[in-house]
Amino acid sequence: MTRTALVLGAGMVGVSCALSLQKRGFDVTLIDRRKPGRETSYGNAGVLARSSIVPLNNPGLFGKLASYLGNRHPALNLNWKRAVTRPGWLLRFLWEARPSQASARIAALESLTASTVERHRALMAEAGVSHRLRETGTLKVWRTEAGHAAAKAEQDFLAAHGITSQVLDRQAISGVEPGLNPIFHAGLLCLENASVDSPGAVTQAYAELFAKRGGRIVQAKVEALARNGDGWQARTDKGTFDAQIAIVALGPWSMDLLAPLGLDSKLDVERGYHRHLQAEKGASLARPVYDVDAAYFMAPMEQGYRITSGVDLSHRDAADEHRQIDAVTKSAREAFPLKEFAGETWRGARPTLPDSLPMIGVAPRHPGLWLAFGNQHLGFSTGPITAEIIAALVCGETPPVDPTPFRPGRYIN
Repeated sequence: MTRTALVLGAGMVGVSCALSLQKRGFDVTLIDRRKPGRETSYGNAGVLARSSIVPLNNPGLFGKLASYLGNRHPALNLNWKRAVTRPGWLLRFLWEARPSQASARIAALESLTASTVERHRALMAEAGVSHRLRETGTLKVWRTEAGHAAAKAEQDFLAAHGITSQVLDRQAISGVEPGLNPIFHAGLLCLENASVDSPGAVTQAYAELFAKRGGRIVQAKVEALARNGDGWQARTDKGTFDAQIAIVALGPWSMDLLAPLGLDSKLDVERGYHRHLQAEKGASLARPVYDVDAAYFMAPMEQGYRITSGVDLSHRDAADEHRQIDAVTKSAREAFPLKEFAGETWRGARPTLPDSLPMIGVAPRHPGLWLAFGNQHLGFSTGPITAEIIAALVCGETPPVDPTPFRPGRYIN
């Protein structure tokens, strides 16, 4: 008898879960209110981040709090109304940054990122979009002399985890990215990272691969999820859908669906923005560039050069706040010859748990309900490995990495 599954959410994590379960013989229905890859998975910098193994709330965060809390730094915008209405989440986020937790969190993130380029390379080949993959690495740059020490320290840290990188001086930066203006004193080139020219299009291509293999994609808003006998039923604005198991991979909207079931996942969101700008004639970049001091990514995309903002800690559905994206757009123009931006400023939300690790596993007290969300800034990179963990657990296989750090029971009783 064919096993059946509902996957709720068609971002990178959800689409990957659909493919992994399909590969194991499941009849899968993938449901989202929008087309695949049109929400959080659309708006990132397109980086396949092998080297992103340090959680955002690491011990170094405490030294930056003074500049962050005054909303004077482009890396963070803190909406004080959110801080007052949800103080528990922020306090837990800070508590999880204590030094005693750092090594375990780093090891957990490393287990997710180690195979990200390899897994995406294989999926892109299967989906026929290998042309979207750039294996040219990423470049991190500093505007001051202090960047030399910071770059060397990061190189040593990455080397201790088996990740190679190159420290660059001003001249070497110009050698690898001649289009950048010579305002950066130090850089770190990580060639073990990769990137794509349209993360939304890549997610869509994976969804089309799933459909080509017989999967069902339904564009509908999921309004409720409930037990139905031994299985699960999703109620949508286009009817009900039943299956033996359900996987919640709705990113920042996951908490809306789980709360009526009595499941408080401690999930919250970090909002972020991007804009696309065209380069002046003759100017180009070969890879995404992260400007450390100005806190933005500048990534070559199909639509132009994508400038991404830092973290906006406002309520998920609050009105836009463009202070950060305006500031980093100005900084990006200092670094690279860009024209005026065209089109809309995009806003999205990253699903974040207090320990900066995703929730991957079966929901406590709810057999057959599986959770796959909270990948924070790394959902595009770690979607495929998250899916393989879920699919292995569902099928009683040994997961590719230890799932213990990601168990839902660490926050859900």
